[in-house]
Amino acid sequence: MRVYLDDERPTPEGWVGVHWPEEAVSLLEGGQVTEISLDHDLGDDRRGTGYDVIAWIEEAVVLRGFSPPGIRVHSANPSARDRMEAGIAAIARLSGMQVGG
Repeated sequence: MRVYLDDERPTPEGWVGVHWPEEAVSLLEGGQVTEISLDHDLGDDRRGTGYDVIAWIEEAVVLRGFSPPGIRVHSANPSARDRMEAGIAAIARLSGMQVGG
C-alpha cells in the first residue's frame, strides 16, 4: 500500500490518502505500507505534522526493529522539508536500508 499524507493536494491514483499523522501511523503499524509520501503542514499543528510520522518511524526502527517503507517528502515548506529529509537520512542509517523516494 502507498500512503499519501496531505490536507490539500489531491491523492494521486494508486495511493491511499490520509489527512492526519495518526492515520498514517495506524496504517504503518498494520505492516502493509510499502511507500509513504508526506506533507509537513497539515492545517492544524496541534494534530501533528508530517515530521511526526518521520519521528514515529525513527523511534519504531530503534525500539522495535520496524522495517521502514520507502519515504518521500512532497512538502512545499523548505525548512520543514530539510528537517524531514534529515530524519529520513537518520532512518536509513539506523535501519541499514535505502528508504528515500
